[in-house]
This record gives sequence, structure tokens and C-alpha cells, in this order.
Amino acid sequence: MRPVLAVTMGDPAGIGAEISVKALEHEEVYRECIPYVIGDRCALENAVAFTGGHLKLRSVEQTGQLRGEFGTVEYFDSKCLRKNGWEYGKVSAACGNAAFQYIKKAIELALKHEVLGVVTAPINKEALHKAGYRYSGHTEIFADLTGCKKYAMMLLGRSLRVIHVTTHVPLRRACDLVKRDRVRDVIQLAHDALGLMGIPNPRIAVAGLNPHSSEDGLFGDEEEKEIIPAIRDAARLGICVEGPVPPDTVFVKAVGGQYDIVVAMYHDQGHIPMKLCGFKMDPATRAFTSVSGVNCTVGLPIIRTSVDHGTAFDKAATGTANEESMVEAIGTAARMAKRKYALS
Repeated sequence: MRPVLAVTMGDPAGIGAEISVKALEHEEVYRECIPYVIGDRCALENAVAFTGGHLKLRSVEQTGQLRGEFGTVEYFDSKCLRKNGWEYGKVSAACGNAAFQYIKKAIELALKHEVLGVVTAPINKEALHKAGYRYSGHTEIFADLTGCKKYAMMLLGRSLRVIHVTTHVPLRRACDLVKRDRVRDVIQLAHDALGLMGIPNPRIAVAGLNPHSSEDGLFGDEEEKEIIPAIRDAARLGICVEGPVPPDTVFVKAVGGQYDIVVAMYHDQGHIPMKLCGFKMDPATRAFTSVSGVNCTVGLPIIRTSVDHGTAFDKAATGTANEESMVEAIGTAARMAKRKYALS
């Protein structure tokens, strides 16, 4: 069984089309799924040229017409852009609108079960806002367009998994949003998502918010008032959960195999260790030699994975973008879709 996956092209001014095309140069992708790129033909033509022109493009209007043949990029032409109608590396309303339309189309297909998952290339938040879409990122778009109220951002790496209580909000606001109900819900979402990924009864660690997890109230009271009660709630539901573990050691323990996932309290608390594990840079050339990691929105009625990096406007149209994270995101979505299908 090869699930059909929608792959959204991301902001056309960035590297999204390029990494989508490069990912589809990997034959193993086609052994796991049938990819269906949602984007604009003119941008995909450019991307094929950037990567050496090895792949063919085939326009497909209906998912029932997909062949899933390696060597051919099958795509839906959203016709949001005209040829040479945008500038690479530049923020624009036109590209922000196009990126949103790709996502909207993919979600529609997933809700109608015409695709079994959605994989997204990066978007630019400023461009999105210029186009009139006041979302802080992919996660919020997917939650809104699917009508989902309880959801979370999960990051998946080769040695570490992290799920977030809060994400794209100011740090001062994030502290205020660490509440008992939200922490408990995120623990539950982590438990359920890892089950779908084939990890039964996962070992979940909850990071503290404050240094040393407040050290018995010396550095704050959020642990005592909100986080510890949430952990107890989850434990009573039969979830294997521990914490709050001091945030300066919890990720080391998870990488060492003590935990299957860490519940992080805010964006950078989770993102920094993930990217330290998954991103590698050559000190001589200052070029990234590895860009590994997958972003997954859990709690949605559909499967959604993404690359764990941005639009990289500085690399756009150069042919040097690294597709590693996109390949991983497609593979993760395919495995989740197969398991979800098997359990249904």
C-alpha cells in the first residue's frame, strides 16, 4: 500500500519547490508513497532546471489519475503565478497568497480522503501576512482549516523527539500560557501520536519552565501550580510520564534513551536542542552539511508533516538547497498514513 501524499510547494520565492523536486529524485520516496505536489508549474519548471533537469513534469487534475512513477513529478497546477511573475529571495503578497492556496488545496484533499497526508515545504510568515492571512504559521492554518481545537507542534529527529506546549508567541506570553489543562492535553497528544508512529506506551518527560524546574519554588511557582498537577492528571490516565525534569538536563537524558519524547514549554526550549542535534555546519565553508528533522502537527484529523527549517531566501534559485528534511518528512507521513490506515 502506497498512500497518496500531498506535498505543498511552500513560498515560491524560497527553496520549497527545489527541495520538493530534489526529494522526488530519491527512488525510495516512491517505494513508500505516491507524492502529489501542490504548487505552480512555472515554479516547478524552474526547480527542475536548478537541479539539472532530470525529472519530467506531469499535470494531474484528479488524484485518481496519479501513476506514482519514479522520474515524473505529478503536480496540481494552482495557477496562482505567471512565469517570471515573482522574484526569488523577496517577500511578496503574491507568493504569500500562492503558498496559502497550496495549503488550502492540500487540506481539502485530505479532508475528502483523496490524499492520506500532507507534507509541507516552508512558508514565509511576512509574505503570508502581506497577502492578508493573519496566521503565525502552518500549525495555526491547519488547525483553523480543519476545525481542530487541541493540537501541538511535534519535532522528530534521529535522536530526539520534542512536543511543544506553546510555540509562536512572545516569551512573556508563553509563560502565561503554561496552564494545567494545556500541559495535560499536550502529554496526551504526545502519547497518542507516538502510538500512531509505532511506539506503544511511550516514555514521556515533561520539562520544567523555570531553571532547575523552580527548585522547590525558589525560581517560580509554575511547576507547583500548573505543571505537576498536569503530570499527575496524565499519570492517572495510565500514561508513562515523568517530571518536571530540569530543562538543562532533560534533553540529554532523552538523547541518551531514557525518554521517547520531551514536552517542552515554549518554542526555543524545544527547537534549540532539536536543531543542535539535526543541523550540522562545516566550519570551513559555513555550509550546512546536514539539515535533518521533521515537524509534525499532532491532534489534527489529518496527517501533516513538514520540513524543520525555513524558506532560506538566501539560497533560493541557487540549486544548493538541502532536501534531507523533506525526504524525512515524506517518509514520516507515509509511515503514519500506513499505520492509521491499518488501524482504521
